[in-house]
Amino acid sequence: MSEPAANKASYNDLYNIPDNMVGEIIDGELIATPRPSARHANIEFVLSGRLAPPYRFGEGGPGGWIFLIEPELMLGEHLLVPDLAGWKKERFPGVPEENWISVSPDWICEILSPSTIRIDKVKKMPLYAQHRVPYLWLVDPTNKTLEVFKLESGKWSVFGAFAENDKMRAEPFEEVEIDLTNLWLD
Repeated sequence: MSEPAANKASYNDLYNIPDNMVGEIIDGELIATPRPSARHANIEFVLSGRLAPPYRFGEGGPGGWIFLIEPELMLGEHLLVPDLAGWKKERFPGVPEENWISVSPDWICEILSPSTIRIDKVKKMPLYAQHRVPYLWLVDPTNKTLEVFKLESGKWSVFGAFAENDKMRAEPFEEVEIDLTNLWLD
């Protein structure tokens, strides 16, 4: 006798999780993780502050990008919430009627934590590749590392790895140097 089909989570299920949690739907499963820590929020702030002037506003850089912090992405049946996402301006769909955006970003940054590392690396990375996100950065505040991945032939290739006090330039934002020292609170 076969088991009954499991109920798939829907967008409305997100309204039932506590306010101090982030909800995502992956493979029909509602996944709730804690809101970002201070370390995590600092990295979001520093990267946003470093990338926005040259890439969003064209101050000392090429401009032409739209960045969002923790946007909801509806990629197929999956609702994902990356820490940072960026679209080339011509690909950004504008402000949708729904809360989510269904156009894959051109760049995603995930900031790893003990409660999200498995989800980010095992579940979300393959989905980002499946939905053709060209660039993915993984930042690990515990180990003070930043890995740059580029999608090549549908698979992630490590395009750079940086640690602790490195100064880096990496695609798709290679015009700007990022001092990793500024990412770490300790």
